[in-house]
Amino acid sequence: MPRALITGASSGIGAEFARQLAPQGYDLVLTARSQAPLETLAADLRQRHSIDVEVIPLDLTDPEAPSQLYQQTCDRQLQIDLLINNAGYGDYGDFAEGDRQKLLGMVQLNISALTDLTYQFLQPMRSRQSGTILNIGSIGGFQPIPYLALYAATKAFVLSFSEALWAENKDLGLKVMAICPGPTATAFNDVAGFPKTELANSAPELASVESVVSEALKAMKRQSGSAVVGGWANHLITSIPRLLPRDTIAQVIGEQFRPKSQTPD
Repeated sequence: MPRALITGASSGIGAEFARQLAPQGYDLVLTARSQAPLETLAADLRQRHSIDVEVIPLDLTDPEAPSQLYQQTCDRQLQIDLLINNAGYGDYGDFAEGDRQKLLGMVQLNISALTDLTYQFLQPMRSRQSGTILNIGSIGGFQPIPYLALYAATKAFVLSFSEALWAENKDLGLKVMAICPGPTATAFNDVAGFPKTELANSAPELASVESVVSEALKAMKRQSGSAVVGGWANHLITSIPRLLPRDTIAQVIGEQFRPKSQTPD
């Protein structure tokens, strides 16, 4: 049976990938910081679907963790046919006033760990001329987003990086794709520190993790370097930056995302 490795698998989109891949006959490797929810999910999927589920708890904000994860799969003789780089987080607010360690941790997780895992697992896939890598991006990667400045920049990296690797590897029988959801019903807003008042209330309707993952798995079958998922509105949002100057886009989005405490009277 094919085997998928999912990072950030303890909740949200990562856990839902596990739930939807299990009935399709995938064995799984689940990783995240928190072992307890991983073990609970793994036990449930083993019982329901009679698949093999390995749990490897790691904190991918540690620069050594990607190599440790790759080495553990090698030590356990686990061939990874599908890598889903899902782990990541955001941070809302004025960049200059943000927590330095949280911001640097975001770069490590959203960019460095994703890059390292892609590099290491891509090697055996190229040797076999078989394998798929899904990098979870965001519609935020299609334009600058003031007050989510670093998060949007990390997702712009994921989008460009994935599309380039798609072109480099498609003739070798491999797939590399950036999956770009919009606002989704996960814990992202809480981790990012979004206010629970005006800005949260003005956000578009959240897509369900079930629909986002279902669309992503359908998109995986296409020959493309990226896919926008989560509803038609997300396709519209990602098309707008092609029509307007980038400065205009940044200014308009900045007014929308500006913290209410900073809004002029």
